[in-house]
Formats: sequence, structure tokens, C-alpha cells
Amino acid sequence: MDDNKPKIMTFNTLILHTAALFLLPLQLIFSVFLLLRGHDEPGGGFIAGLVASGAFVLYLFAHGVASTREIMRVEPRDLLALGLLLGLAAMFPGMLNGEAFLTAQWWEFSLGDTQVKLSTVLIFDIGVYFAVLGTILTIVMSLTESEE
Repeated sequence: MDDNKPKIMTFNTLILHTAALFLLPLQLIFSVFLLLRGHDEPGGGFIAGLVASGAFVLYLFAHGVASTREIMRVEPRDLLALGLLLGLAAMFPGMLNGEAFLTAQWWEFSLGDTQVKLSTVLIFDIGVYFAVLGTILTIVMSLTESEE
């Protein structure tokens, strides 16, 4: 055994395990709040993606990479690709309507008694959210797996 090899730091405490289980859903809900609020007020896809990735990184530190991949049910690289596709999709409706590139477009429709507004700004923010989440988790999971 090589004594000069760095030891892998593990966070195997009951408090961290419990806190990670409790905080994961709360942080994810808060990240969705920041995401939906952000296209009209401060917040948005970037900070919401950071909050969501923080939730999964906390869970990863407490339970490990394999368990984190299980609860995510999707690979982080796939989230990154989805985010880039949504960002690209938000660019073209303005051009298709004969306006400048990335001009915001709004659509209104009814779902029963509720009036719903959808915009390219929100689609772009969701794309940024998934791109940030996928990037951070890909990096952290890769680093953690290389240490193991």
C-alpha cells in the first residue's frame, strides 16, 4: 500500500445523510421558483441551475455517485444536450416572424379557465437551467468518480 497516495475524503455522517434527503426537494423547488420568476424579475436559468446542481452535489457528497445517478434517472450530459437544444429552439421563432434574431415571442392559450402565457424567453431560461445543471453535475461526478 502506498502511504503517499491521497486518501479519499468521505462524508459519512448521519446528519449529512438526513440533511441531504431533506434539503434535496426543497432546493429543487426553490430552483424552479427562481427559474420561473427570473424571466420577469431577478433570477433565471443560470442561478436556478446552480441551486439545483447544489442540491444534487450535496446529495452526492452524502450518498455517492451511484445513488445520485439513481435518483436523477437521467445522465447529466443528456441534460446539457437538452439545454442546448432548448436554447437553440428559442432563437428561431423571432426570425420566422420576420423579426430580429432572438426577439422575444409570446403565445397565449387557454387551459380550461386558466389563461397561460408561453414565451421564448422562458424556453431559453429553461435551456440555460438544464445546460448549467448538466455541466456542473458532469464535472463534479467525473471528478468524484476519478477519485474513487
